Amino acid sequence: MSLIFTIAATDGKARLGSLSTAHGDIRTPAFMPVGTAATVKGLTPEQVEATGADILLGNTYHLMLRPGAERVAELGGLHTFMRWNKPILTDSGGFQVMSLKDICKMTEEGATFKSHIDGSTHELTPERAMEIQFLLDSNISMVLDECTSYPATHAVAKASMERSMRWAGRSKDAFKDRDGYGVFGIQQGSMYEDLRIASSEALSDIGFDGYAIGGLAVGEGQEVMFEVLDYAVPALPDDKPHYLMGVGKPEDIIGAVRRGIDMFDCVIPTRSGRFGRAYTPEGEVNIRNACHADDARPLWEGGIGPGADYSRAYLHHLFKADEMLGPILLSWHNLHYYQWLMHGIRDAIAAGKLDAFEQDYLKNLNQ
Repeated sequence: MSLIFTIAATDGKARLGSLSTAHGDIRTPAFMPVGTAATVKGLTPEQVEATGADILLGNTYHLMLRPGAERVAELGGLHTFMRWNKPILTDSGGFQVMSLKDICKMTEEGATFKSHIDGSTHELTPERAMEIQFLLDSNISMVLDECTSYPATHAVAKASMERSMRWAGRSKDAFKDRDGYGVFGIQQGSMYEDLRIASSEALSDIGFDGYAIGGLAVGEGQEVMFEVLDYAVPALPDDKPHYLMGVGKPEDIIGAVRRGIDMFDCVIPTRSGRFGRAYTPEGEVNIRNACHADDARPLWEGGIGPGADYSRAYLHHLFKADEMLGPILLSWHNLHYYQWLMHGIRDAIAAGKLDAFEQDYLKNLNQ
């Protein structure tokens, strides 16, 4: 095991820590902007770094298809290729592959699928997923798992989880251990407590540098997600980082941190920005709404990042005129906002005041 995770403080189940990699340290709880195809849409790496992000997420499925893992390796690896010198986590591509239901064939060996780009046929096995992530030079590799559909019967979820655990073992065997790099297992089991616990036990027996919770934020709603986290997180090894995949909105993140989650990723801040939605401490702002056309107030009074300083009227104009600067500014703003949120969460844990932080945050949203 070559990633070093330290816990500096706790507040209830919430943890303040740091994860050390070959490309730097990650302050936890951490939010990872999503750079699916070696880019956070519309922003330069320098702009993303300026938001305070310690780590980015890349996607194995998309990068294996274009430009290709071998090509990225020949060009110096993903850090050099995209000019991001901080840590990178790559997901295994399992979610994307399994979503291609009509053009994907699943077997015990892996998944055979057709590219959504040109229709060419590809195979993704646990071993190939690890090879691709090695070629990309990602600091944190994710095991290949089968993403259980939702909703699923107990029998379907059990069979899917057990296959994912077999694939997790094969992924771990194929991972090339080296200093500053690591591999995370992924807990599955849908909404069933016994399956989540069994999955955790299987992953713990294999042994990983960190443990992710998969199969949530798939339409079950926040209340159910939190109920699952209440039993899913305690089942994981408590001396390793806990990563909740694909989450989420700010209030989801705060609630998950309170339940012991250390790492997050989500497309929400940049996707929302591209469609004219901005996050502020008072809630979401739909800048396309006509009420902003004559509003000279800044987007976020006293906020951080360049996007917060532009008037709502100007931002409204950019979107009405279909100017590309609008989505760029709101995407940049939202990433600044998410990192501001994570900084506040870390400070609150250090001070033992996370409950008060959450209460104040939710109170401001409801004003």
